[in-house]
Amino acid sequence: MARDAWYFLVPLLVVALLAFLLGWVWAAAIILAVAGFVVFFFRDPDRLIPEDTRAIVSPADGRVIKIQPTPEGGCRLSIFLSVFNVHVNRAPIGGAIVRQEHQAGKFYVASDDRASLQNEQLAVTIRGERELRFALIAGIVARRIVPWRKPGDAVAKGDRIALIRFGSRVDMLIPGDCDVTVKQGERVHAGSSIVARWREDR
Repeated sequence: MARDAWYFLVPLLVVALLAFLLGWVWAAAIILAVAGFVVFFFRDPDRLIPEDTRAIVSPADGRVIKIQPTPEGGCRLSIFLSVFNVHVNRAPIGGAIVRQEHQAGKFYVASDDRASLQNEQLAVTIRGERELRFALIAGIVARRIVPWRKPGDAVAKGDRIALIRFGSRVDMLIPGDCDVTVKQGERVHAGSSIVARWREDR
């Protein structure tokens, strides 16, 4: 379970206990059900990270909703996370976090194309032998992006780096010297699903 869960779980359990002591059994049961959802939402399973040095792994659990060419010759790969997905985000490549850029914005439904440009988001750039940029985007329910790493931190491919609370979207800018290995509509898992490969080792 992700550590951020305790900020929600402890108050819920305290209130549930008080409700039970006051004899409000149904209220306590409802609160415990909410606490159960918190535990479910903040689950943080271990993942088997591919050893393929050319592999770029998914930074998020969810469904690929768009693969769109960019003017630079690469593509924008968008992953939608529902409230039922794991929301711990992972590093798609190894290297150092060289930039984290926060953009205040709106809260359109994350599956809406306007979310990519206008929603609250945190753009992260990781530079190793190559450089990759991706954005963690808030949605209509997700209102907060919680970074667990900061610029200058070294990360290995598949390391946990952030959490988006309660539904969201992740956009990856895949460079032109990569081949995308997933299709629109496919479901992916953070850290373990390969979404693209560099064409050559460096």
